[in-house]
Amino acid sequence: MSRASRLLQLVQLMRRRRRPAAASALAAELGTSVRTIYRDIQTLAAQGFQIEGEAGVGFLLKPGSLMPPMMFTEEEMEAIVLGLRWVSQSGDKSLTTAARDARAKIHAVLPATQQLLSEHIGLLAGPRKNTGPESRSESGAELAPAMAMACRAAIRQQLRLKIKYTDGKGDRTSRVVWPVALAFFDNVRLLVAWCESRNDFRSFRTDRMDIQATLDRYPRPRRLLLAEWQQRNNIPEQL
Repeated sequence: MSRASRLLQLVQLMRRRRRPAAASALAAELGTSVRTIYRDIQTLAAQGFQIEGEAGVGFLLKPGSLMPPMMFTEEEMEAIVLGLRWVSQSGDKSLTTAARDARAKIHAVLPATQQLLSEHIGLLAGPRKNTGPESRSESGAELAPAMAMACRAAIRQQLRLKIKYTDGKGDRTSRVVWPVALAFFDNVRLLVAWCESRNDFRSFRTDRMDIQATLDRYPRPRRLLLAEWQQRNNIPEQL
């Protein structure tokens, strides 16, 4: 974690609290040392944040303190964009408009570097289906959360993955793929990727995947690959 990210996280931790937080508790949550927390508190105070407290007592961020421009971690940004995309796919016309307006407002107050990040989030919301409770018993219902997390990390870093994949017929193959996007449906998650062995785009259910290794970066920009996949499949860009 960079120092700038750590300072932002520290501000967020103190914002959540109504009582002074001990430096040891803050250090444990951030995975750093108590000495680093003391230095970071001094840095934030020098930047204009109104922080009450002292060593051995705890620290509290006063209401109305100076706040930096709106910043989000990569995972927070992914959660926001995916949530808004899901609403725009699943809600009525009014909610769809509201989701687009909310995305525009958030985007307008982001720093330039985060604006670029938010424009190219590789998480897609699949169309919702009106299915009954029995649909949740399908094999895809587990949604392979750990696998999805690994795929998201590879998408962000544009890393090639060596995977084992079992198709619908039970045939198991080894592939090297370039993760482009992760599509979230009601009962399954699909990894959209460029498959080196097929020399084309393919979709892989994350609950049928095993990641064998994370390799080097793939050579083409992910945003261009995603645009090409969307164009080939007549898939409109999501907000």
